[in-house]
Amino acid sequence: MSQSHAALGMPRLDLVVLDCPDPRALGAFYARILGWEIESADDDWVDVRGPGGGIGLSFQKVDGYQAPTWPEGPRPQHFHLDFDVADIDAAEPAVLEAGATVHDHQPSESGSFRVYLDPAGHPFCLCRS
Repeated sequence: MSQSHAALGMPRLDLVVLDCPDPRALGAFYARILGWEIESADDDWVDVRGPGGGIGLSFQKVDGYQAPTWPEGPRPQHFHLDFDVADIDAAEPAVLEAGATVHDHQPSESGSFRVYLDPAGHPFCLCRS
């Protein structure tokens, strides 16, 4: 019988935290596109998590925040989020309506993913599952 990671004292990923200028707005954006709930919110920090728990997303206010300039420029993306969808074209209107924009740079030659920017300028992808 194997022991759980927690029982062994090993870490378990709980949250991915994104810096941003407005945590409430960015938290609302991701809650909307993922169908998640806002767990807690104040002017400096917002947590969102899906039904049943699991890994959550948090948004932390950073004064003087500057969006990434990916794929080139002085501020690389550092990381990005990928979201699996059955049909990118069918999923796109909902993320655009929520406040995303289609990135000018689209590196997928096969069309297996499409790059967007969230309202704070972080790149994220819709990926055909």
